[in-house]
Amino acid sequence: MKAIVMTAAGNPDVLELQNVAEPKIEQPNQLLVQLKAAGVNPIDTKLRRRGTFYPQQMPAILGCDGAGIVKAIGSKVQKFKPGDEVYFCAGGLGKQGTGNYAQLAVVAEHFVAHKPQSISFAEASAAPLVLITAWEALFDRGRLAAGQKVLIHAGAGGVGHVAIQLAKIKGAEVCTTVGSSDKARLVRQFGADEPILYQQKDFVEAVLNWTNQEGVDLAFDTVGGETFFTTFNAVKVYGDLVTLLEPNYDLGTLRVARNRNLRLSFELMLTPMLQGLVEAEKHQGEILQQCANLIDEGKLKIYLNQTFPLKDASAAHQAIETGSMTGKVALSIDE
Repeated sequence: MKAIVMTAAGNPDVLELQNVAEPKIEQPNQLLVQLKAAGVNPIDTKLRRRGTFYPQQMPAILGCDGAGIVKAIGSKVQKFKPGDEVYFCAGGLGKQGTGNYAQLAVVAEHFVAHKPQSISFAEASAAPLVLITAWEALFDRGRLAAGQKVLIHAGAGGVGHVAIQLAKIKGAEVCTTVGSSDKARLVRQFGADEPILYQQKDFVEAVLNWTNQEGVDLAFDTVGGETFFTTFNAVKVYGDLVTLLEPNYDLGTLRVARNRNLRLSFELMLTPMLQGLVEAEKHQGEILQQCANLIDEGKLKIYLNQTFPLKDASAAHQAIETGSMTGKVALSIDE
């Protein structure tokens, strides 16, 4: 089969289109999927630059997100049959036999959900990682409830634009930081109540004005760096802050968070895959099925910004690494 192979850590040109052996079903709970598209995420570019989680298993096929058609199933697969359209987030972290920048993938059943019927394979492939990340951050870590107020950083980004929608579905009010007037208009389309152009105004002051000086119940930090520490002042006393990034303590301290009795949480949706936590992996598969239902009900949309053919995976990486990406990027895969 054709696949994009990462031959070494480095620049995008280390991604090469090659012919490789087809993966085979080896466990009774696995599916063989004919991939139609693969999502491209910032984690892919980071692994390409610095090396994968399994450096001893190089070369590697990247890509955690995939969408396609079930081609064959193991003897204990119960929820799927050949011909089913599916999407999932699994593999692509450097382990041999995994990765979705390819024509075929073998995936354990519990990772997989039926693809939303109302969207394309490319849109579906762009969805899983960001859906799971936003869902776990808002609901599992942040315990978001109806009637609460939430701050979502980078609302026009891949995670941010679905987080806005999930928060609104829950019944929360949403303010979000954006970098331009065009992005402000976009996030309003996704349901944001209060876009904040952070380059033009102090986002903490804007949040406090929006919340009658109390702060939000929950802040979701998708940016990190100084933003993580500055956000403490935008969260109400006894509120929650969830971050996707490891704090850099050269840029700040936790003093304000401690004084405000904030509950701080981390969200890394890759943890179940990296640690083999099957029950958590099942939970993520269930999240995808619930989100598929919401998409088909017209309550949740995936904003796919750009699609590249598989052979141009390096160009897709370059597009993400330019920074300030709006929405998502995917690779289309021909048979």
